[in-house]
Amino acid sequence: MSDLPASPTPTSPEGSGADAATAATPGHPATGAFSAPAAPLEPAKKRTIFAWSLWDWGSAAFQAVVTTFVFTVYLTSGAFGEEAEVSVKLGFALTIAGVTIALLAPVLGKITDATGNRKHWLAITTGITVACTALLVLVAPEPQYLILGLILLAIGNIAFEFAGVSYNSMLNQLATPATLGRISGFGWGMGYLGGIVLLSLVLVGFILPETGWFGVTSEGAWNVRVAMVLCAVWFAVFAIPVFVAVPEVPANENSRVTGLLSGYAELFRSIAGLWRGSRSTLFFLISSAVFRDGLAGVFTFAGIIAARSFDFAPQTIIVFAIVANVVSGAATIIGGFLEDRFTAKGVIITSLAAMVIGMLLVFMLAPLGPWVFWTFGLLSSIFVGPVQAASRSYLAARIPAGMEGEIFGLYATTGRAVSFLAPAAFTAAVALGGTTISGTIGIALVLLLGLVLLLVLRDRRPAASLQAGPASAA
Repeated sequence: MSDLPASPTPTSPEGSGADAATAATPGHPATGAFSAPAAPLEPAKKRTIFAWSLWDWGSAAFQAVVTTFVFTVYLTSGAFGEEAEVSVKLGFALTIAGVTIALLAPVLGKITDATGNRKHWLAITTGITVACTALLVLVAPEPQYLILGLILLAIGNIAFEFAGVSYNSMLNQLATPATLGRISGFGWGMGYLGGIVLLSLVLVGFILPETGWFGVTSEGAWNVRVAMVLCAVWFAVFAIPVFVAVPEVPANENSRVTGLLSGYAELFRSIAGLWRGSRSTLFFLISSAVFRDGLAGVFTFAGIIAARSFDFAPQTIIVFAIVANVVSGAATIIGGFLEDRFTAKGVIITSLAAMVIGMLLVFMLAPLGPWVFWTFGLLSSIFVGPVQAASRSYLAARIPAGMEGEIFGLYATTGRAVSFLAPAAFTAAVALGGTTISGTIGIALVLLLGLVLLLVLRDRRPAASLQAGPASAA
C-alpha cells in the first residue's frame, strides 16, 4: 500500500495530448456546463483508495464463486434436468440479462451523472446483488427450483453490471492522470486476490470435505447453498468501506435528464458529440468490446480445453484456476505501475500480443502433454487482468468530467453487443478442426482482431466543441 499513489504530477504519457484533456472538460455539447469536478490535482488518500478497492475484493464473491466456478456449475448439474437442456435455459436467462444491461446501462449511468446519486445507485445495485446471492440458498437440487435459480442469477447479473458502472465511474474521483494506471490496477488486482481467498475458503470449508464447516454436508447440496450465504456476507461486508470513504459527486444542475426518455435523448446527443469531438473514445469502445469478449472466452472455455484436451481432473482445474488468478492479480497490480510509467495503451497491446502467442503455443504444442497448458495457458492468463485494468484507466483518462457514468455505461453496452464473438469463434474453430483444442485458435483470433482495431486507433485531442459550453460552441 505504501507505493499506491505516486506523487502528483500535472501530466503523464496517457494524460497529455490524445483525449486526456477531456478529463478536465468543463462542458459538453449537449448539456452545457457541468458542475461535476474535473480530475483531482492530487490523488486521493491511500485509505480512500484502499476502501474503494475493497468493493472489488468483495465483488469477487459474485464473479468468481457464483457465476464462474461454483453456482453455475451446480445449476447445470443433473439434479435440475438434462444437462444440455439446462445449459440452454441458463444461456437464455443470461442473454435476457445481457440485453437488459446493454439497453439500460448507459442511460442509467447518465442519470447518476446528472443527479449526483452515484453512491446511492451503487448501494442499491450492490444490495440487490447481495440479496440475490443470499437467496440462492433456497435453490434446492430439484428441477422445480431451476427457474428460481435462473431468475436470481439473471437479476444478480443485471444489478452487478449496473453497480460496476457506478463503481468504475469513481476512478476519476480518486486518481490524477499520472496515477490512473496504478489505482485502477490495484483495484482490479484486489478483485482477483479476493476471489481466490474466498474461493479457497469455499472449497476448503464446504465443497471438498465430506462434512464441512457448521456440520454442512453435500446432502441436499447444502454445501453449495450455504456457500452462497457466505458469498453474500463477504460482498456486503467489504462493500461498506466505499460508501464511507468516497465522497458523493455533486448533481449537474444544468442537466436536462429527468427520466429514461430524456436520458436516452441526451445519450444520443452525447454520442454525437463524442463522434464530433472525441472520436477515438468511441473507437476504443468498439475495439475494447472485441478484445474484452476474447478475454471472456478465455475464462469461459479454459476449463473445457483443460479437461477435454489435456485430461485435467476437476480438482486440477480448480488448482489451475487458483494459480492463474493469483498470478494475474499480482500482474495486474504491477501492470498498473507500468501504465503510469509508459502508457495504458502500451500495456494493453503488449498483453494482448502475449496472450495470442501463448494460445497459439498451446494449440501447436498440445500433443506434448499437460505441461504445455500449465506453461503457456498460465502465460496467457497472466495478462488477462492487466488488459482489463488498463482498459478501465485508458477510458477513464478520456472521459469528459461529469460523463463518467454515461461512458462506463456505454463501455458495458458495447461489451454486451459483441458477446457472441468468442463463443461463435470457438465453436467454428472446433467444428473446422474437429478437436476441442482447435477452439484456442478461435479465441486467439478474437483477441487478435481486438488488437488490430486498437493498433489502428489514433488518439486525437478533443475538438473544442467537447471542451466548451454552449456559448462558446455557438
